[in-house]
Amino acid sequence: MEQKVGNVLIIDEVHPLIPEELTNHGFSCDYFPDYRREDFLRIIDQYTGVIVRSKIRIDKEFLSGASKLKFIGRVGSGLENIDVACAEAKGILCLNSPEGNRDAVAEHAVGMILSLMNHISRADKEIRVGTWIREGNRGNEIKGKTVGIIGYGNTGSAFAQRLKGFETNVISFDKYKTGYSDGNTREATLAEIFESADILSLHVPLTEETTFMVDASFIGKFRKPVWLINTSRGNVVKTSDLVESLKTGKVKGAALDVLEYEDSSFEVLSRDLPDDYRYLLEAENVILTPHIAGWTQESNIRLAKVLVEKILSRNIEM
Repeated sequence: MEQKVGNVLIIDEVHPLIPEELTNHGFSCDYFPDYRREDFLRIIDQYTGVIVRSKIRIDKEFLSGASKLKFIGRVGSGLENIDVACAEAKGILCLNSPEGNRDAVAEHAVGMILSLMNHISRADKEIRVGTWIREGNRGNEIKGKTVGIIGYGNTGSAFAQRLKGFETNVISFDKYKTGYSDGNTREATLAEIFESADILSLHVPLTEETTFMVDASFIGKFRKPVWLINTSRGNVVKTSDLVESLKTGKVKGAALDVLEYEDSSFEVLSRDLPDDYRYLLEAENVILTPHIAGWTQESNIRLAKVLVEKILSRNIEM
């Protein structure tokens, strides 16, 4: 492969494969773990490439000083922390690696459904404090249920594939894709999902259009009470409306890997947490995990490999 020469700024902690492979192909990589946003703004004019997860926003202010920048590589799927339109207007290529963690997210979503519908988490806690309850923990099978998937990209399609062996009826809606029905799903309208779904799983990016998409009005359109799974982004679901729907039984239970209350880096929660959050903590029909659906040992490597391969395959002129 032809050697490339350029300076790459690695903003977040990433798998060592990324700097190793880029260095092997002629790039010079810098990583400053203690730097804050203002530090990156001060030096960005020296770099032709940036590797980021979600530590800072790559916005117009950042890009205005990035006079040499040719590409931005996002380790992961979402690009909401990057002003893609501004970057592309400046001729900067924006790359991500959703293929790297789609299997991890799909498996996690299946695990959450099984745990939620069979009270696994609750029963485990009860046994640990000496309580043995069988009838009160009688669960529900997913066989024969209709699973509605919103967003049929990398994770949505991987999730549908995992469900095939459970003999569920999988239908999916993707506003920006058509003709994708395969052996794992049937393409449906949103109205069909509202009419038929027993389980709803969200696999959409966070955009202006999807922010708080799942609110009281949205939930109210389902004909039947549903179980809700969210492994996409926390702000896709309006938590206060979800809590109210849990209280009324319109939502039977929720499994949330992501929360509205995460900070932009996804590493911590906001300091001031409302009563709705405390309700989720105490509710027996809610399962919470800390944004780890795509966070496996295997995906850590694959995310890095996919991103490096994309960077090297583009023949970016430095």
